[in-house]
Amino acid sequence: MLKGSSILLTGGTGSFGKAFISHALAELDPAKVIVLSRDELKQYEARKEFGDDPRLRWFIGDIRDRRRLERAMRGVDYVVHAAALKQVDTGEYNAFEFVQTNVHGSQNVIEAAIDCGVKRVVALSTDKASSPINLYGATKLCADRMFISANHYAAGHPTRFCVVRYGNVMGSRGSVIPFFRALAERGEALPITDMRMTRFWITLPQAVRFVVDSFEQMNGGELYVPRIPSMRLVDLARVIAPGSPMKEIGVRPGEKLHEEMIAPDDARRTLLHGDRYIVMPHIAGWGYEPPAEGVAVPEGFAYRSDTNDLWLNDEDLRALVEQHG
Repeated sequence: MLKGSSILLTGGTGSFGKAFISHALAELDPAKVIVLSRDELKQYEARKEFGDDPRLRWFIGDIRDRRRLERAMRGVDYVVHAAALKQVDTGEYNAFEFVQTNVHGSQNVIEAAIDCGVKRVVALSTDKASSPINLYGATKLCADRMFISANHYAAGHPTRFCVVRYGNVMGSRGSVIPFFRALAERGEALPITDMRMTRFWITLPQAVRFVVDSFEQMNGGELYVPRIPSMRLVDLARVIAPGSPMKEIGVRPGEKLHEEMIAPDDARRTLLHGDRYIVMPHIAGWGYEPPAEGVAVPEGFAYRSDTNDLWLNDEDLRALVEQHG
């Protein structure tokens, strides 16, 4: 589907964005990939990393600026929306800035995609958007609902929208792996917010492939959640820095003990299909057709990192850290 197409990537100089660019250039054979981001330094560094590939276009811009988005989306077939403010504790102290980017900016993406005739949009979400307890998660839940309802909002226009939600990404910028390694080298104790803490875990290549596959599968209106394993933070710390002492420092503002990607109330609309859960829209009316395949999840199902049926053991974690850390 994406071969020979024009793809726009918002937030394209982040960890996911650069992994997506590499995959697209190597595997998808697009006509062009347009990278929109607001940080000129990161964009300069990314341009050096990818060289002068003639398929790449670079736009300095902010998703808060709808006119700039419209300029970037002219002639675009597909959009991956990855731009967001993401640091949980920062969001607690800068609440409206997160609203401006994650909510208002998302509406700008929706409006520009419809007006420019984009075919399909995949918006990236986070496990923190399910039953949110922090400002970041609340803004991403708003964005998720906006992208789902955008299929109705588009009315007679052909643009279709879906959402992809996944957990912590191994090897992304700000990863705990190099941080723990540096502390271990200095002989310092590793700070653990809570010894019981669990998280979902996905690698960057897995996340990119999941997004690409979602373009192929979507009808518009779905929220896709990958079937991925959980891990215990203390297990990860032990694998990264064997023998290093740990100290419990307490849960940070807005942080959960365990993450959730599908809440029990959403499970009534959820199907399990292959490598993913599909949460169907709670409203429809744009000609939405439910997936032809898939098995309904059990009554009362919740997809949480502490009750997940897939877990990474020490051997799994060691292999992933060596490969992606």
